[in-house]
Formats: sequence, structure tokens, C-alpha cells
Amino acid sequence: MKKLLIFEDEIPAFHKLESTLKNSNTPFEILGWAKSIDEAKTLIKEHKDVDLILSDIELLDGNSLSIFENESISTPIIFITAFDQYLLRAFKTNGIAYLLKPYSLEDFNMALEKFQLLFNTKQESIDRQLLTELRTAIEKRSKRYKQRFTIKKKNGIHILGTEEIPLFKANGDFVLAFDSECRKHVINAGISQIVEMIDPGKFFRINRSEIIQYSFIDKIESYFKNRLIVKLKGIDDQCITSTSKTPDFRKWLDQ
Repeated sequence: MKKLLIFEDEIPAFHKLESTLKNSNTPFEILGWAKSIDEAKTLIKEHKDVDLILSDIELLDGNSLSIFENESISTPIIFITAFDQYLLRAFKTNGIAYLLKPYSLEDFNMALEKFQLLFNTKQESIDRQLLTELRTAIEKRSKRYKQRFTIKKKNGIHILGTEEIPLFKANGDFVLAFDSECRKHVINAGISQIVEMIDPGKFFRINRSEIIQYSFIDKIESYFKNRLIVKLKGIDDQCITSTSKTPDFRKWLDQ
């Protein structure tokens, strides 16, 4: 029977893992359960001959990827997370597999199949630099972004939710936020400040002066000098990507 460690801070999630393991295609003995990074590090030192580690990415005291960045570990790891698949493409590497919550028994068995392939060739194959980059990306994705702007009007204060904004456009020292009916609202901030406030998964700065929201894109057409024309729902003006931004914009669209 193969031996494993579980790093999971939620009790119901741990019990689901226990149940799934009992019904999986591979028999395992759970040697230890850690809810925090410190507990996980202790278990790793105590059980150096463990065959597999099941680890949630978010533990009580932080991101579990930091454990594997600093420890010399040859054991295969299956990460369990609610983060999206695009963000986790980097896990296509030896020694690592992942499960997206909520996972099924079939998903679990597929991850175990990868473990079985790695079991007979155990070696230190985890790319620590990759884990560092992935941890940074996840922490950035987890950042809380601005949900609404309060805008002063002659008749009082207007609340404009970010989900209502197809376009931000620089206007001198200020930014104009266009709503879905093409009305303009003045925001007392620079375009670079706006970029830091809003979710990069939803918004993209296509040139020096314009930021667009993905959900409002209606049509994209080719333009000269490797640029693109972007037509937004509810917005009269056409937005044009800059030559330097176009390659990254194409990648962003394909997330």
C-alpha cells in the first residue's frame, strides 16, 4: 500500500479526500494531515519516504507553493485548487498534477494515473522557479480589485460598477469611464492608476489611452501595421490596439 500526506485546511474538504481515496483505483495509507504551512513542513521532514502528496494551494497561513519552493522534494504532488485551468497550465511538468474543485472520482483517478507513471521514476523534478512564478501569478489573481467608482455629479454622487464599464479613456489628467449607454463619467485618476485598480482578467489596456472590458467586445478586425480594430457593444467609437500591445492582447483574448 502506497503512503501519502494531505495538506488541506478545510475539514469537509479533507473528509471528501478521505472518501475519494477509499473509492479510488489505488489503495493509500494516509500518514499525516496538515492544515498549515508549518505543519506541512514538519510532516515532510518526518516522512521523507512518502509516495505522494495531496496539497490544497491555499492553507491557513498562506500559499502552499512556498513549501515546495524551499524544500528539496522528489515526491510527486497533486495540487487541489479552485483556481482556473488557464492559470494552472504551468503544472504540465514532471512531479506535479492538479485537481480543480469541485472534482469527481473520475478526475481524481486521472490524476492518480499520472502519479502512477511518476512513481517508478521518482526524482527531484519540480521546477522551483516555475513554482515561484505560479505562486506570484496566483497571489496577483487573488488580489481584490475595485468593484465600483463613486463619481461626483451636479445632482449628487453616482455609483458606477466596473461591470458596467466597456471603456476607460484617458483625458488629460483624468479618465473618462464610458457606461453601456455610451455616457461619459469623469474619474479623478490617471489611466495607469486605473490599470492597477481593475481586474486584468476582465480589462486590457490596448494602447496608451484606452482600456477595454472583455465582456463588451462585439467585433475585432485586422488593421494595418499589425494592429486590431475593436468594436465595443454600446460604444460608438472604434478602439485600435497599438502595435506593441497587439501580441499581448491576442494572448489575453485566448485565456
